[in-house]
Amino acid sequence: MDYRSPNVRRRRLGQVLRGLREQAGMTLEEAAQKANVPRSTLGRIETADARRLRASDLDALADLYKVDQKTREAMHQLAQQSKERGWWSKYRDVFGDQALPDWEAEASMIRTFEALTIPGLFQTPEYATAVFQAGRAIREEDVVRRVEARMKRREIFNWIKPPHMVAVIDEGALRRLVGGPEVMREQLVHLKNMAHRHHIDIQVLPYAAGAHLALAGPFTILDFPSPKDQPIVYVGTAADDLFLEQPDEIERYNVAFSNVQGVALSTALSVEFIDDVLKSLGSAS
Repeated sequence: MDYRSPNVRRRRLGQVLRGLREQAGMTLEEAAQKANVPRSTLGRIETADARRLRASDLDALADLYKVDQKTREAMHQLAQQSKERGWWSKYRDVFGDQALPDWEAEASMIRTFEALTIPGLFQTPEYATAVFQAGRAIREEDVVRRVEARMKRREIFNWIKPPHMVAVIDEGALRRLVGGPEVMREQLVHLKNMAHRHHIDIQVLPYAAGAHLALAGPFTILDFPSPKDQPIVYVGTAADDLFLEQPDEIERYNVAFSNVQGVALSTALSVEFIDDVLKSLGSAS
């Protein structure tokens, strides 16, 4: 499996070019005109929205900014890596143009709050099937494909250096009988097993915690190993997937996650809580 994220590389290249332009004291319009690169193209490159990067455009910008050979080669390398296709590209019908696994591929830490269901990265095939089938008529082959894609995401935990994952899960997600008692029992046992992994921290947010800063809904914050790569926030909605990158947005979700993590049970007490829920289902773990 490819560990590199094309999106991260595309964003890093945009940051490099924007930094070089600002160091040169040029506006976007001035740089585009002097390099003979369309303003819209340069703008999309700097904001990491450009999917096609021409080598001639990069060379023109490198000439304009008078960069050394090492920097020029690094720019071309980032551009080349941004074109690579990860395993998730085979599931574009599932993930869409903005694929969460693309960002997960290079994350060093994943922090997630989930209020309604067990987080996708922790779901069993049977539980995920029940989630995708819920409340609607959907073709069996579509369900199978979505479950297959979700299970593929879980492979990041089997890497030599897996990301550290911190999950705060609302009590309601543990008690909601998705797929029936047997599916739920297997899911909770799997969740408890995941909680014992050294790189995974699971905390339960009990009803007794009351109001908190994440009442607006589930979200995920992905942090990356390089300080050059700022975190990104993922918010899944019924209509679309949102990826938030602005510093004020990231700060707002950081504060929200710190709040729910602070009022949630400890990891040790959370495992005991999961055991209690299992017993309520009529199956001691």
